[in-house]
Amino acid sequence: MRDSLRQVRTSAQGLVRRHNPDHRIMMYTLILVIVGLIIIFAIGPQRANVLNESFGSNLSGMYFVIKQGTSVMIAVVSFFVFAYLLKVDVLLRHKAIILSIGIAACALLALLGNLVHVEAITQCALGACRWFVLPGIGTFQPAEFLKFGILIFLGGFLASRMRAGLINDTEKTIIPAAVLMGVAALFVIVLQKDLGTGIAMFAIVISMFVVSGVKKQLGVILLAVLLAAGLLMIITAPHRIDRVTTFLKGDEASIDDPSGYHIAHAKIAIGSGGIDGVGIGNSVQAAGYLPEAINDSVFAILGETFGFIGLVFILAMFYLLLLRILRLVDRLEKPEYRLIVAGVFGWIASHVVINVAAMTGLMPLTGITLPFLSFGGTSMLFIAAALGVVFQISRYTVHTQIKEDADEGTRSRRGVGRPRYASRRSR
Repeated sequence: MRDSLRQVRTSAQGLVRRHNPDHRIMMYTLILVIVGLIIIFAIGPQRANVLNESFGSNLSGMYFVIKQGTSVMIAVVSFFVFAYLLKVDVLLRHKAIILSIGIAACALLALLGNLVHVEAITQCALGACRWFVLPGIGTFQPAEFLKFGILIFLGGFLASRMRAGLINDTEKTIIPAAVLMGVAALFVIVLQKDLGTGIAMFAIVISMFVVSGVKKQLGVILLAVLLAAGLLMIITAPHRIDRVTTFLKGDEASIDDPSGYHIAHAKIAIGSGGIDGVGIGNSVQAAGYLPEAINDSVFAILGETFGFIGLVFILAMFYLLLLRILRLVDRLEKPEYRLIVAGVFGWIASHVVINVAAMTGLMPLTGITLPFLSFGGTSMLFIAAALGVVFQISRYTVHTQIKEDADEGTRSRRGVGRPRYASRRSR
């Protein structure tokens, strides 16, 4: 029975042909991009004035708007390249090269920024070196490229282990994946001091392992190890301990407390927005009160500007986007495709959950961008690329949901029926 089921699945996979992609993914992404441009247009001039007055910069009022507009155009190109031109199977064939480039870029940044201190091509802030400086272009954060490399590499690696029935094999699957994440954590969390990005990377891996069919007992052990590692990262960094302490104070943390200044002003921004917000261009917190108002704290500024209604709309767009991505996971035959889509879900969901929770005081403050809304180019570039890959993969779904077969330990279809858009030959 099991052999016949596998034969039917193989036959069904051969019949799934290319069809129209899920355009709702593009629609929800476009809406978020437009909202992001509006908020940068609203607070960009204020941010430029703050930098001019505080640091003696000479930025025009449209500096951040132009920069963000350029980042959006690059991200749009990235989306369409990965959605229409660069095939997923090509990425999978070169997965080791893509991952190696990401690791090498992070290693080079650690060498030039942390050890040699080459300030001309690296940018460091508060003791953390996270960016390369590209003269005439801007900055580039290699950790975002590493996220994309992990996504593609593990998509192919875990799929091969699933086909071989080795997904729960400690020596051939778990240890190699653990070593990879250990190296990534060393560069991103330890050397770059970027816990937020590190959490997003682990969210990608956890999502992929869940879809791969790993045993629950093994999954619990892996999760416990990750939590222990996260606790170690916190207690070995004084600034992270301060953030946890501030979080535990709750509403007692005030603007007079240096460690509570950031979250206190974030809550003030959201609260002052009321139901419908203060309106575009009327933000008070963006005028220098709220740290990182244009970057990691943009959710609070959105609450101040557009109010509760605006925040509900934005969260609804993220929810609908993530729901469309999650829907694909159960309608894809190829394990590589399912794993990649699941990883992108974990990637975007972790950014949204961590950013929103941090700005509303539901978890300790952690710096992480809000996709398509925060100012910056590298994160937007690679999230757009990842969504382009998902958009391309959405052309190969089947009509019925693929359910989990408990006997095999991996996902398979019970009573495999006629796939959506089936044909006698694949294209």
